[in-house]
Amino acid sequence: MTSTQRPVRITDVAALAGVSPGTVSKALNNTGSLKDSTRERIRAAADKLGFVPDPDARWLASRRSYTVGLLSVDAAGRFSIPVMLGAENALAAGEMSALLATSRYDAVREAYYLKTFTNRRVDGIIVTGRTIDPRPPVAVDIPVVYAFAPSQDPDDASVIPDDADGTTKIIEHLLSRGRTRIAHVGGRPHKHASEVRAGTAAAVLAEHDLELVTPPLHGDWSEEWGRRAVDQLLQQLGSAPGRDDLGVDAIMCGSDQLARGVTDRLRELSIAVPEQIAVTGFDNWDVMALSSRPPLTTIDLRLSDLGRRAAEMLLDAIAGNPHHGVEYTPMELVVRSST
Repeated sequence: MTSTQRPVRITDVAALAGVSPGTVSKALNNTGSLKDSTRERIRAAADKLGFVPDPDARWLASRRSYTVGLLSVDAAGRFSIPVMLGAENALAAGEMSALLATSRYDAVREAYYLKTFTNRRVDGIIVTGRTIDPRPPVAVDIPVVYAFAPSQDPDDASVIPDDADGTTKIIEHLLSRGRTRIAHVGGRPHKHASEVRAGTAAAVLAEHDLELVTPPLHGDWSEEWGRRAVDQLLQQLGSAPGRDDLGVDAIMCGSDQLARGVTDRLRELSIAVPEQIAVTGFDNWDVMALSSRPPLTTIDLRLSDLGRRAAEMLLDAIAGNPHHGVEYTPMELVVRSST
């Protein structure tokens, strides 16, 4: 008598374990970044259903191409290119080659490149972007590490710059220069970087029994907003150019671009930097930091180091030792004439 019962499929295991088929594939092939408890739950479901993996599929899954995909959403490359260069250096040391693609914030384009990476049988993927706002995870059955742009899934491996560390170094530097009346000019509100930098500045000052001279000022990440922020700040403080006491002796900016706008406006108002007001930037973007008058004290994100760390984490995952959660990389204070 011939049995009409169909064989157990990977989708059946996924349904019983409450996960996606891709997650089942990672667990049974011992790849990807999964918690041990998740792997155990999936294997228990497979045992219960009597699931037998296709040996040919298992062999294919174990093959190595010694190639990694580098996927960025950022066409301009202001942040992602240094990350990718650092990653590529680390991959080359591990005798791995890299394939680069930019999705340009286009979901269709991103899906196409992910399919291309899969068809090329890359061993893993590094995903990066232009902001540290969490992004949706990619749906692939190979190891993935998110660099600079973290995954929304807290179980995924992400590595991002430590904005709190950078902000703390800026505030402590200003305090060491005797600056105690500090204002903060930030970029777009409700962005992760804006919130962390403003919140950390206030917290560090509170540890010294100080506070920002006004609530944080937020606007666009532009020189134009930096210029307008100076006028808004002086108006809120009731200050005017020419007065001995301006009510503020330092302006911490959320980016070098903002800081350049701030220094330009202060110079127009005949307010001396740093004699009357010290100014700091963030990002150490040479185009802005070195062309500012005076050159900016700022924070270097050390993006190449971040990319290298992402590659190391991906190589660990490919070797069967995945990382989970967010790892933060330290920043570096770069002191110049503006303070």
